[in-house]
Amino acid sequence: MFAATAATIVSGAVAERIKLGPFIFFSILYVGVCYPIVGMWKWGGGFLDTLSVPFYDFAGSTIVHSVGGWGAVIGAYLLGSRIGKYKDGKTNAIPGHNIPLAVFGVFLLWFGWFGFNGGSVLSADPGTVSLVFVTTALAGAAGAFGALLASYLKFKAYDITMVLNGILAGLVSITAGADLMSPTDAVIIGFIGGILVVFGVVLFDKIKIDDPVGAISVHLICGIWGTLAVGIFGDLAGMSQIISQLTGIVAIGAFCVAFSFIIFYVLKKTVGIRVDEQEETEGLDINEHGMRAYPDFETKE
Repeated sequence: MFAATAATIVSGAVAERIKLGPFIFFSILYVGVCYPIVGMWKWGGGFLDTLSVPFYDFAGSTIVHSVGGWGAVIGAYLLGSRIGKYKDGKTNAIPGHNIPLAVFGVFLLWFGWFGFNGGSVLSADPGTVSLVFVTTALAGAAGAFGALLASYLKFKAYDITMVLNGILAGLVSITAGADLMSPTDAVIIGFIGGILVVFGVVLFDKIKIDDPVGAISVHLICGIWGTLAVGIFGDLAGMSQIISQLTGIVAIGAFCVAFSFIIFYVLKKTVGIRVDEQEETEGLDINEHGMRAYPDFETKE
């Protein structure tokens, strides 16, 4: 499931314009080849686990989330932006169709994160599991507040979509060190993650990398932040640990970028990875799946 999560992160950043077949092919390779290699470097006793000060990633801020984030950056870059997203030097919002469902989805993710992080204890030790549950809950809540504050200061509006991504940002940020942090540490880490995700979304819009759901900001930027936080807060804090964390971030990032670029580029030059303009305008539900997602709400001709 951790490997599959890495691939689903990519799907958010390439949504609404990628061909399904090539994406499935990419996902098979990413899950079956890329993820096991980088996962082994730490969780399989590989070189990151045998450094003089071992790289630490409790439940995958880097090994799951940034792995997906690196693939998402490359996929979104090679695909290009959605039609109408960047026009006349301006960034045009393309809003989601159902905010209540988005809220419900985020709360489902938050609930699932207790299994994601809690299960990574790999035992039923009550003390450690309880600590992980507490740090996970607090980081997610603090991320919401960080994003709420940052989005209000930036946009002068209480942007619910930013708050939702702030929750996820806090959860991603605590994932690397959920078993090492105090409740106070978790609040600080999550709060900073919530702020980072807002400015991450702004940054990627400025460089015209179109990410419909903010997946790159949530999983890559906050994955990196959460991994570095292990060396700044908690039981392992220290410069030596920060250097080890940076080593893991750079090594895994370089491998994932190279792997993703090769696969996406080859697919782009052979079978193509993007639907044509008419298919994108009509909707991928019709052209990729042969059915309408919302037939009762469409105008009948």
